[in-house]
Amino acid sequence: MAQKKTVFLTGASGNMGFHSFKEFMKHKDKFNLVVLLRDSEKNRKMFKDYLNHPSVKIVWGDLKKYDDVLKCVNGADYVLHVGGMVSPSADYYPTKTVQTNTTAAKNIVKAVKAQPDPDAIKVVYIGTVAETGDRNMPIHWARTGDPIKISVYDHYACSKVLAEEIFAESGLKHWVSMRQSGILYGDILKNMDPIMFHVCINGVLEWATVEDSARLMVNVCGDDIPEEFWRRFYNIGSGEEYRLTNFEFEELLLGTLGIGSPKKLFQPNWFITRNFHGQWYYDGDELEKYCHFRAYMPVKDYFKHMLDEVAPYFKLAFLAKPFAGVLKETFMKKMANEEIYGTQWWISNQIPERISSYFGSMEEYKALPTSWDNYKIEHPSKKKDSKDVIILDHGYDESKAVADITLDDLKKAAAFRGGECLATEEEYVDFYTPIKWKCARGHEFMMSANLVLKGGHWCPSEIPTDCEGKKFYWDYDHEAEINPFFAQVWYPLHSKDEKNTYTEAIFKGFEGFKD
Repeated sequence: MAQKKTVFLTGASGNMGFHSFKEFMKHKDKFNLVVLLRDSEKNRKMFKDYLNHPSVKIVWGDLKKYDDVLKCVNGADYVLHVGGMVSPSADYYPTKTVQTNTTAAKNIVKAVKAQPDPDAIKVVYIGTVAETGDRNMPIHWARTGDPIKISVYDHYACSKVLAEEIFAESGLKHWVSMRQSGILYGDILKNMDPIMFHVCINGVLEWATVEDSARLMVNVCGDDIPEEFWRRFYNIGSGEEYRLTNFEFEELLLGTLGIGSPKKLFQPNWFITRNFHGQWYYDGDELEKYCHFRAYMPVKDYFKHMLDEVAPYFKLAFLAKPFAGVLKETFMKKMANEEIYGTQWWISNQIPERISSYFGSMEEYKALPTSWDNYKIEHPSKKKDSKDVIILDHGYDESKAVADITLDDLKKAAAFRGGECLATEEEYVDFYTPIKWKCARGHEFMMSANLVLKGGHWCPSEIPTDCEGKKFYWDYDHEAEINPFFAQVWYPLHSKDEKNTYTEAIFKGFEGFKD
């Protein structure tokens, strides 16, 4: 009998993490699990059945504490880093989010390097679709390697970009970054928060079911994963069936609850028109090719399945259908007007940074239809071979294998980003060792060719936060002017003449944050 593998799973008390934990327990003959949990009443109740399980080791601690992380990494064959602060908490605690998520990444890398054979340990980092920001039509088809573009005010995405860089530049032999999409799970039906209006109604997202995500975590630990899989970036999605516009998502969600169309509950101008995140994955099948994690349940059936997962009292929501109009004028309208995060609160209080970021301008907001009768709902094709597919230029010959990419290719890629590759032939050791670059603003920085070309990263000074999470700024109008690579994801959605107040978002909006 083959020796069991030891897997350290972070975030085991979260949605994706706990489903992954339970999926591993189906294979306890093959795996021993180590989980790091905050010592809370909620977590002790959740894991009470596993306190003395022979295949489970629970460490009560904190990802921000190196010694706690080291206890979990010692003896592990795999580290699956699913945990961290996420929305909506990340929206309310931006500084804490950046500090927590970057510190956790540093601790994991340090702990792996402290092992007798770091090269033998496989590290899986779960990133986020939010790293590439707003990808509304016509640039709604995306790949890894497209420009990093964190939406304004998205502190969670800031933290995930910084953490991804920590893993990619760690020097570890076996790491991978998987950018998770929106996750479908039963309790999503109960999420009611003002940020529900922080989506573009014609925006898109290729969702991932929580079951697919859990299978992915187990399967990535399989013996059939080849060496070529590692030191790469992937997008996680459940495939064509789960490519939805945000309006379609609302229809499925409210239809499952028996309420019907979102037109009955919401006013169209309550939703933002830009500056969220979401895309359909042109390269999503690449991860499936290696890990075979998709179950292919029809999306309508899956939404019915989600309703089966929630508490019985919630299944009575269909009774709300006759009262949809009342709910709209009371509960939903109140939520849209909630202080700090309600989209209508920004309008009524004339918050220029928020209005500029999410609507373009007050004039553009006022021009939005207030009735669904006058609102154009888009229905783009979900087929990768459809005529509306636009694939971005990455500035080098992507048909080349990594081993064949030359310094000349790097210089061309840097020029396409408005900068330079300053490395010499002697300094370009390999695709994964950091070399020197210069951006169009004159900043010199060290970064691997892998992170630039395959990850879509560029000058760290352009990430809208420092490593301590103490400043947040955005200057994308200027970046698009000097960086043709970045301009591909900016000008299709913004006028070349517009000048927004992103830089000033250092910013008045912090008033009322809980940090």
